[in-house]
Amino acid sequence: MRSSVEIHNIVTGETRVVWQTERLVEAPNFSRDGAFLIVNGDGLLYRLPLDGGRPVKIDTGFATRCNNDHGISPDGALIAISDKVEFGKSAIYLLPSEGGTPRLATPNLPSYWHGWSPDGGTLAYCGIRGDLFDIYTIPVTGGEERRLTFGEGRNDGPDYSADGEWIYFNSSRTGRMQIWRVRPDGGEVTRITDSPYGDWFPHPSPDGRNLLVLSYDGDVFDHPRDLTVRLRLMDVDGGNARVLFELFGGQGTMNVPNWSPDGTEFAFVRYAPVR
Repeated sequence: MRSSVEIHNIVTGETRVVWQTERLVEAPNFSRDGAFLIVNGDGLLYRLPLDGGRPVKIDTGFATRCNNDHGISPDGALIAISDKVEFGKSAIYLLPSEGGTPRLATPNLPSYWHGWSPDGGTLAYCGIRGDLFDIYTIPVTGGEERRLTFGEGRNDGPDYSADGEWIYFNSSRTGRMQIWRVRPDGGEVTRITDSPYGDWFPHPSPDGRNLLVLSYDGDVFDHPRDLTVRLRLMDVDGGNARVLFELFGGQGTMNVPNWSPDGTEFAFVRYAPVR
């Protein structure tokens, strides 16, 4: 077993296995009805039923080098993907949730999708422009991208709060990677974590109560795979932080939004060492 796709319930504290495979799969998203997960593997996307069925490939057209930055729109009608077939660099595309032809959403490259505004109108993503990793947004219908951070360290992993009032992200602006948040207009940049860990990929729960974070050891700067990491749960302002559990993982474990629709469960991938 290389990858174990699992779901953890924050109410009961129980974890259940959905699917295990010898393949490398990553980044589960819950469907809006809670009936299936979307994961990526080998450059493709798959729909993974929660009733024990086998994964089914999603038609992504020419986009066959998808990475682990993907997600479902709030109304369930669209999927955002990040793929580099067309330009040789990651670009964000939108396609129907049942599969179909991708439509380019970000003309500036490279761009890596991470969040969708609750009203469905805006995408949040990490864009690399020159040597700078920053947080951007762009309307789903097209237009100019809006830059929210300005090279204050490395900025990555944006995800919207349930009410759309904040965009959470991780940033190394004070040295170690920590969690911050910013208003969608770029105002009120606020630090959320001040931990001994390297904190990545903040995901606010859809009920607005909790924030889930993946935490590396403090001396790990980037987000590599195949390390011992911990998943931490806290209030949305960073208070009452606690470690839920440790696992072997990192890159691919929960790069993108992974909460169940009711906010009681989240999906993640646990890995086994390469033999």
